[in-house]
Amino acid sequence: MRIPAGDLPGARRGRPRRTRRSRLSGAAVALAVAVAGCGAPAAPAGRLTVFAAASLTATFQALAGTFEKERAGTQVVFHFAASSTLAQQLVDGAPADVFAAASPETMATVTRAGVAAGPQTFVRNQLVIGVAEGNPKNLRSLADLARPGVAVARCAAQVPCGVAADRALRAADVTLRGPTLELNANATLTKLTLGEVDAALIYRTDALAAAAAVDAVDFPQSAAAATDYPIALISRGDRKELAAAFVALVTGERSAAAFRRAGFTTL
Repeated sequence: MRIPAGDLPGARRGRPRRTRRSRLSGAAVALAVAVAGCGAPAAPAGRLTVFAAASLTATFQALAGTFEKERAGTQVVFHFAASSTLAQQLVDGAPADVFAAASPETMATVTRAGVAAGPQTFVRNQLVIGVAEGNPKNLRSLADLARPGVAVARCAAQVPCGVAADRALRAADVTLRGPTLELNANATLTKLTLGEVDAALIYRTDALAAAAAVDAVDFPQSAAAATDYPIALISRGDRKELAAAFVALVTGERSAAAFRRAGFTTL
């Protein structure tokens, strides 16, 4: 904030003279600004574009609020979708500064193409069986999802939450009966919350976010359904310093509690 310079003495020319009180008030404001500036040096302002897995939506939006508050003039613009979709867009030249993926394999798509480098894994997520509140069909295992008459939603095989679902189902030796296949984690959760299916293989984070309407059922093969989340700077991004600061916030200790509250495991 710019503090206006005081008026020069000149009462005869019609300019008001500053009183002692106004001079003291101005000094107090200047002191407050000086004290506020004694912390971390000012970070660059600007527009930061972040591509991120759909399952990171709520937590990343909360972190962006903190990030923008600490850096006046900064705006974080998100593109949330299936990691595989975002990775392909980045390889095809979509402009971005940061990419956070829901699997190392998806991140490898952009690093192999030279679009990103030096990814850091910051959290882990895992699948649960999501059911309507109270679990009216008493679904307790992956095998229960294969019962006749049980409608199930899961992510499509080409997206990270679908890869995790495939691993879990193979580990349990279970084949689902005609599940609906969704393009990302959020769409899979939506199928369940709308009552269009009896159960869904969803991330623990999504189950917590929808806890008012959804119950989560753990299953023994959940370790096979875990996935790590890496984050990296986009090589062609023009906000390198700002992007590095955002990555530092995401991977730093002060954000760990927010991720744990959301249901992620911090690493």
